[in-house]
Amino acid sequence: MNISTNISSIQSHQRMMNVNANNVANVNTDGFVPSDTRMSSSQGSVTANTRQADDNGSLKSQTNLSKEIPDQIIVQNVTAANVSAIKTQDEMLGSLIDMKA
Repeated sequence: MNISTNISSIQSHQRMMNVNANNVANVNTDGFVPSDTRMSSSQGSVTANTRQADDNGSLKSQTNLSKEIPDQIIVQNVTAANVSAIKTQDEMLGSLIDMKA
């Protein structure tokens, strides 16, 4: 894993959090159909794919807080793990440069 993979993961999870926040903000909006974000990875990059959820025809908001809140926790934890990995890689690179000098 390299830093660019961690950065693409952070950016993708930020997109997921933005979609999630929009869904939560519209929990009381009549007729609101939330969006859903799925992560995929290929060739060392993480991508967020967002689509609108299936409309069930409800006149009330279709946002499901029992899905949205845990998704926020997941995004927070994944971001923290990626930041930690970047920090460790940076420290290791600094140590290698110090040894070389």
